[in-house]
Amino acid sequence: MISVPDPDLSPAPSRYYAADFHKLTNRRASSPLTPDFPLPNRVVPARATLDTADRRAFTTNDAPPCVMQGALQNLRIRQGSGSSVKEEAGGEITRGFFPHNEDKDVITPESGSCTCCCRCGRSDSWRASAGRGHRRARSYTVPRAGISELTGINWEPTKPAMAKEPPKTFAPGEAPLEKLPVEVLDEIIAQLALDSPPSGYTPRNVDLISCLLTSRTFHVATINTLYSHITIPHSSIFSKFLTHVAEYPGLGTIVKRLDLSHFTSIGLGRSRQVNSEVQNMTSRTLHKCLELTPAIQEVLLQENLDDDIDENVLCKLFYGLPKLRAVDFCASSSKPFAESFTSVVTGLVDVPMNLGIRRLGLHECFTLPSAVFETLLPRLPYLTHLDLSHTRITDNALASIPESASLSHLNLGRCTQISGHGVVDFLTNHPAAKNLVFLNLSCDIARYRLLWEPDVERLLPALPDTLRSLNLNGAKIRNWHVPLLLPLTKHLEELSLASAELSVQDINSFFRPASPPRSPTHEPAAPEELSQPWVPPTLHYLDLSSIPTVTQSSLFSTSCVLLSPSSSPLEVIELGDKAISSLRECRNTNKRLGWVVKELGRRGWYVRDSNVAGGNQSGRRSWKMGAMWWGMRKCPMAWGEVGGLYGHYMFKK
Repeated sequence: MISVPDPDLSPAPSRYYAADFHKLTNRRASSPLTPDFPLPNRVVPARATLDTADRRAFTTNDAPPCVMQGALQNLRIRQGSGSSVKEEAGGEITRGFFPHNEDKDVITPESGSCTCCCRCGRSDSWRASAGRGHRRARSYTVPRAGISELTGINWEPTKPAMAKEPPKTFAPGEAPLEKLPVEVLDEIIAQLALDSPPSGYTPRNVDLISCLLTSRTFHVATINTLYSHITIPHSSIFSKFLTHVAEYPGLGTIVKRLDLSHFTSIGLGRSRQVNSEVQNMTSRTLHKCLELTPAIQEVLLQENLDDDIDENVLCKLFYGLPKLRAVDFCASSSKPFAESFTSVVTGLVDVPMNLGIRRLGLHECFTLPSAVFETLLPRLPYLTHLDLSHTRITDNALASIPESASLSHLNLGRCTQISGHGVVDFLTNHPAAKNLVFLNLSCDIARYRLLWEPDVERLLPALPDTLRSLNLNGAKIRNWHVPLLLPLTKHLEELSLASAELSVQDINSFFRPASPPRSPTHEPAAPEELSQPWVPPTLHYLDLSSIPTVTQSSLFSTSCVLLSPSSSPLEVIELGDKAISSLRECRNTNKRLGWVVKELGRRGWYVRDSNVAGGNQSGRRSWKMGAMWWGMRKCPMAWGEVGGLYGHYMFKK
């Protein structure tokens, strides 16, 4: 008789192998969560329990930390979550419960390497972690933290302490920054100078004052920057400057610009009469200031000083400053000023001399007689900027500008003594007007109209491609002039068409291809012109004020493209008071369309919101000479931020 051993009484095997793993745990030996057991050279006692045998096998020194970590992780899974695993009918665990990557983190005796991400020393693809400050993925940080907790070893590399260099000391004048060339050091310090207009009594150029106390080398370089551009907002500051320059005459030779455009007596607690009694700013002190600054190149004056600009001051400006290149008499219209200016200029009749002035500003100097311009303009052969807005200039005076001049900025707005025919003849035939960048021909139609329909038809085709700003406010522009305006929109950035007789469809044609309207007296466009590819416009600013067809309802209409993204780069539309008042009440619609209403002085604009695509574009251009806003109505005469009375006439009025 053969006896069959009782399964319950069978002795426990002396060792468990990887092939027996599924008998013990109902899992396959090739499962990704199944650890690779060590080689069969270690014997586990027969009485040992499963947990004891497993732990002894996992703590062998032959297994790397990655295998130990995986094995202990599997033990926790078997002990903690085995009851929640569903089995198939055959007794095996559902295979979809595990990932199907069966070769992950496998170590073989032949290869002696593994594919894990730890530092067991057997991974060929392990790389050092990124430096501190970089966020690691969760799939990386979680295993690393677990290994550190099990082994008690910090697996992250420690950065060596950076040795701090002792501060270097240099002898006076031996610092590397002080040894730079003088030109380079001047450019560096010039970046610290504030170009913003003064506001009240707030200290300016504090950084430059600190540089004065750094060293002798910095003191000399800072003095050149600090005294090159002098801005005088109050008479007390002018008195201090004049006293200091009189005590140290060498500082006066550094001054290149004397900016009095911000000068005012408002805020001092004194009236104009009392302010004149203080004797800080008078014709005598102003003349003395010009004598102490012989190398000055730019002098910016304005109406608050017109009583102090006498014959001595004007003679010094025109005859006694050979390096003077720019002078501005903005809005100086008092009777003493007009008489002094006329007397000085009339003296040039018998003097065969030319002036070196290149930028001349007589904006709003409407009290000067016409004979002054006929005498002064022929003696400006190097003229580039000429602002004669609201003056008594005539056609003969305009034509007397020397042919050697090269005008880039010309302002003839609201000049009632010139004719449209004379202006068009000058712009189309005179050599000095071939490179214009800024041109203002606006007029007040309630008093005078400068350009009529024939003048517009002659002028538009003759304008140069260099033009960037064109103001035709008040001109008699009709719908059949649109084909003549279209080529200009391809290089203009500012276009003013106030009071033009145009429809919304005519204005839309600037921003999308459309067949232009034709008058009965005009021939149809040639086939080659219709087949030309569409070129998008370059307009950033468009003045549509006083146009009857441009209203709130027409702008919000779906047929109008001015407020749509397709009108980009258009970002500013100037409108009349009635349209601006209506748009101001439509806050929700403005927010939905991405446009906002802005007002300053007598003017109002509909501006594309900076948070919408196409908005927040920088308005700085080289031809603006420091101005940032669009739609300026006064020619700049010097580089710098616009403020004070100049800002009023440029953007508010």
